[in-house]
Amino acid sequence: MARKTLLIAAFLLGTTPLADAFAADVVKLRLLGTSDLHVAALPYNYYADREDITLGLSRTATLIEAARTEAANSMLFDAGDTIQGNPLGDLMARERGLKPGEVHPIYRQMNLLGYDATTTGNHEFNYGLDYLAAAHAGLKAPVVTANVVKEGTGTPYFEPYRILEKTVRDEAGKEHVLKVGVIGFVPPQITTWDMSNLKGKVRALDIIETASRYVPEMRSKGADLVVVVAHSGLDGAPRKGGDENAAAYLAELPGVDAILAGHQHKVFPGKDFEGLPKADMAKGTVNGIPVVMPGFWGSHLGVIDLTLSGENGRWTVAEGRSAARPIYELRDRQRVALVGDAPQVAAAVQPEHEATLDYVRRPIGETTAPINSYFALVQDDPSIQIVTNAQSWYVAAMLKGGPHEGLPILSAGAPFKAGGRGGAEYYTDIPAGRIAIKNAADLYLYPNTLRAVLMTGAGVREWLEMSAGAFNRIDPAKTGEQPLLNPAFPSYNFDVIDGVTYRIDVTQPARYDTDGKLVNPDARRILDLSFQGRPIDPAQNFVVVTNNYRAGGGGKFPGLDGTNIILEAPDENRTVLMNYIYEEKTINPSSDGNWSLARTAGDAVVTFESAPKAATALPADGRIVPAGEAANGFAKYRIDLKG
Repeated sequence: MARKTLLIAAFLLGTTPLADAFAADVVKLRLLGTSDLHVAALPYNYYADREDITLGLSRTATLIEAARTEAANSMLFDAGDTIQGNPLGDLMARERGLKPGEVHPIYRQMNLLGYDATTTGNHEFNYGLDYLAAAHAGLKAPVVTANVVKEGTGTPYFEPYRILEKTVRDEAGKEHVLKVGVIGFVPPQITTWDMSNLKGKVRALDIIETASRYVPEMRSKGADLVVVVAHSGLDGAPRKGGDENAAAYLAELPGVDAILAGHQHKVFPGKDFEGLPKADMAKGTVNGIPVVMPGFWGSHLGVIDLTLSGENGRWTVAEGRSAARPIYELRDRQRVALVGDAPQVAAAVQPEHEATLDYVRRPIGETTAPINSYFALVQDDPSIQIVTNAQSWYVAAMLKGGPHEGLPILSAGAPFKAGGRGGAEYYTDIPAGRIAIKNAADLYLYPNTLRAVLMTGAGVREWLEMSAGAFNRIDPAKTGEQPLLNPAFPSYNFDVIDGVTYRIDVTQPARYDTDGKLVNPDARRILDLSFQGRPIDPAQNFVVVTNNYRAGGGGKFPGLDGTNIILEAPDENRTVLMNYIYEEKTINPSSDGNWSLARTAGDAVVTFESAPKAATALPADGRIVPAGEAANGFAKYRIDLKG
């Protein structure tokens, strides 16, 4: 203590010998991070077939280079969801595959940038473990994921952690070797979401329990610093166990010094997490631990700056703070690029980029009318209708000759591109005329495989009640503005079920919360649920077509846990859609109006947000009208629910 006091006093007074001694014990280390790249290698939107300045690792690379020049010591990490997410990823996995020794294009870029370590995201498993292993073989950085183990043996499937030796210079210019422990995590829900790829092969463990085991072990093996690279988000609710978003709970664990988070496609520090318990937005900390979440698709670079104090060969974090640096910003509702491409990083993926353009431009049919998703959350919509039509067409043929032939077929679909965290341009907009592969991929973003489940009429009702949680409760007695859409409810969980008819009464409370918990047992938002013009029989059996995510329990819908699957199709839902369009040649995508929002009494002003361009595609009935501007480039619309 006396030595520390003397050193600090000398530093404040500026005396030379002691000040030099103090400076020699101080190291500033910058940790840089990306997450949720989803194969966004370049600033290009393959669905719209145009440049997009809001994304691209080639742009983030410019921020990385700049951030490195500002710091004497730096390290670079990635928090997963890297090889899946757009047609470039699908081309590599589904069309071409990886030849022995070939490096995946996004990993080629990462190798150029010199990442120090990465972890696996949940979408890394979408193409299967064999493809993942082939991709990882070309990545120079170690892949650490602690909470995935082999089924049967319980041994780690990946390397749980790595202790990296990092040569750094202190503030006096003296070199030291830091032992930086890096550990990674993925949501334990992967075995549900990718059951067909992972069942019987791996198990996923609770993140906090696993960290509590390994972090002390890392310290005992000499780690001076423990960095957590977690494909997991931040949740302000109390921990339940098996949590999908556990990064805030990791900040409570002794021995953790810094956290790179991801998965939620949000930004921390920032307004996405206002009100998060124990968060300091000015410093970018949670419970005093620096945390960063760098958006998605390369939109931001995470920066954590640590000041380390060393004494007798032991290092402690004296101070830590974080920030997320964007590659673009909004000015007067226009997106403006803040950086350009790093030329070498952009050039590394040009061959695959050109091949992807050829791939997505292949024609497969024609549509007689435009298809867009601007209003998919507030009325029956053709962007969902075309998907549910294709699914029913496929399963009807698959069930012939089997035990379930003759049962009525219903088909569930959701709007994948409906604004939200994807931004004001994140909507499907396909003009009338030729349909190419890029358009089908735009309608169905994910490489889900088709599933069919056996449900009763009562189960169908509960499924729809869960979907109806997409809406806030509207009070018809209030005259002020009331937002219709629940921002906490992901659009991909708003399942529309075709083959039945129903109305949704948004004046009632939601029956289920976003975690699938029954919170209002007496509430019923689903009205007049009918099959073939008659009230649905609660005991009647139906075949409901969906995808592997939902059928296996994704979204925590009641009655869906993988036990009632009757058909595991070999084809992806997206492939089914493409084949349907190819078979039909010309499609009429108009919706059948099988669901609607129930009319209400009173003078409530009900609004929702969509794209500004939605004003050019307003429904002909006049129930939806523009209502001004909204934040982050969105536009506001008013919907008439009056009876």
